[in-house]
Amino acid sequence: MDKPRVVVVHTGGTLTMATSPGGDGTLSPSDEPQDLTEVVPGLTSIAEIETQHLFNLDSGDMQPSHWVGIARAVHAALSRDDVRGVVVVHGTDTMSYSASALALLLGPLPKPVVLTGAQRPLGDVRTDARSNLIDAAIGATLDVPEVVVAFGSKLLRGCRTLKVDAWAFDAFASPGCAPLVDLGLGVNVASHVRKAGALRPLETSLEPRVLAVRVFPGLDPKLVVGAARAGVRGLVLEAYGTGNLPHLDGSSLIPAIEEVGDRGVPVVVVSQCARGHVDLERYEGGAAAKWAGAIDGGDMTVEAAIAKLMIGLARHDDVEDLRAWMVEDFVGERAPG
Repeated sequence: MDKPRVVVVHTGGTLTMATSPGGDGTLSPSDEPQDLTEVVPGLTSIAEIETQHLFNLDSGDMQPSHWVGIARAVHAALSRDDVRGVVVVHGTDTMSYSASALALLLGPLPKPVVLTGAQRPLGDVRTDARSNLIDAAIGATLDVPEVVVAFGSKLLRGCRTLKVDAWAFDAFASPGCAPLVDLGLGVNVASHVRKAGALRPLETSLEPRVLAVRVFPGLDPKLVVGAARAGVRGLVLEAYGTGNLPHLDGSSLIPAIEEVGDRGVPVVVVSQCARGHVDLERYEGGAAAKWAGAIDGGDMTVEAAIAKLMIGLARHDDVEDLRAWMVEDFVGERAPG
């Protein structure tokens, strides 16, 4: 029986990095692209591997334009009848942003798209790179038609992930969504994996002029208004708890939300908490924000909210259409309302 074909799209990251020649221990992208099947020959026992070297970046330099480039490469691969799934090798620092953007740009999928990377380079003796690559290749052959992150022997819904640890191998979590696949002694696929959908034409428009602001005691509302005056097109407010915001005279963010809304800048409220969801009617500050026009971000991560707002601003000129897009559960990025 023929092995399935998996396209591996390489974008860079720690997995293929090397220590700088200066000997100071600094990691940087290697000059020459690696043949992953030579370093991890077990990949070829899982699938026929086809590698595409898209770019070679530290993911700290990833920008929305790169999301579009990855989306185009992935979409082209998914449209091929001979491809079972796609693996995207990516740096960990912004993997959750890219996973969220890819999921929302591509929409419902007929096949799996698996992002993976590593905390230590493939050439290190102690590395998570090999196991993550093997898990990603396996994931790309499973009946899991979603954008997922393969890390720490799990496949996580990409648009729900957070990087939670800078030093551990188990670096990612999805507090709002249980793992889609556990890769232990067996391969256990969860029942909440989304159903496959037909591949849609790719829309790549993005509005990158989005700002995320973490609410904290002492935040001057004038800074929020100033951002809108400076050209910000959309704002994500990371509020307390269930969406609570300062609302007393002198520190209230409510007039700022009203003013930026009058300027045509939508405000999406998400929670600073990794677990839980926004309920803008629970406390007075949240209720006042809702009255002022703020959009309830539900249980979206900050990463998903930023990506979704960038995409929504490019697709919807009408504020009510944008609001409907932001509160809709499109690819599992938020729990249905």
